[in-house]
Amino acid sequence: MAWVETQSLSFTARHEDEDAAAAQDLLDDLEAFRAELAELFERTPGGIAVIVHPRPYALALAQPWLPLARRAASPASRRYMAGWFSSRELHVLSPEALEERASPVEGSREALMLSPLHEYAHLTIAANNPALPPPFNPGSFARYLRWAWLAEGGAAQLSGQTPFLRAAVARRLREGRPPSFPPAARDAPLLGGTLLDMLDEERGTGAVVQLLSRLDPAGARHAVETAFGRRLLEVERDWRERIAGGGMGPRARRRRGHLYGIEGGAS
Repeated sequence: MAWVETQSLSFTARHEDEDAAAAQDLLDDLEAFRAELAELFERTPGGIAVIVHPRPYALALAQPWLPLARRAASPASRRYMAGWFSSRELHVLSPEALEERASPVEGSREALMLSPLHEYAHLTIAANNPALPPPFNPGSFARYLRWAWLAEGGAAQLSGQTPFLRAAVARRLREGRPPSFPPAARDAPLLGGTLLDMLDEERGTGAVVQLLSRLDPAGARHAVETAFGRRLLEVERDWRERIAGGGMGPRARRRRGHLYGIEGGAS
């Protein structure tokens, strides 16, 4: 199958010929998403290549850090790690591969279809917070794992995935031990966004952007206290009650656009 290119102002997609229409939709939504993030962050990367892989194994071979990150995550979280990012590239799965990856759980398909925006959110976060990768090396990857709740949670919240993960969060709470706080790398892809969504509701999107733009040298627990402006135990108590009751509040981000057939957001 021949690979072709589709271009937009800020992105160039490389994909199989049969995915041309989906690639155009993807670039349209990435451009809209970049414009949206430009209202929040000082820097939003352009000139990005988007490689659309037809199968998960091709994605894993192209981005060897992804299998390592999945290994650190819980089985429930791994399903939603459906793309990866490097300094000038996004690696994502084709619409067909994302459909196949989705589970019967409500919201699973919608969350997975937003994976390309999730990966671009990573690039934007890193452009404004150089302490987070890319680029990836052993040191930056270890730092990514320590701050996975922030990196993965920020990407999930900005991309609009958080509302669609509600059922998956509920399933995680039923099937495993109580998560740590802030969520460890094991739970970050599912639970990180719920913490940032709570911050968005309490203190506004500006507080989320500020938290994402700098790693607190005093550590994650101090970062959470500073962001929320209250004691860690209080934040943790409210967060646990929140995820037990559904995972997010009425201000959960809605995703605009029609990426791979997604219209609007969750109710």
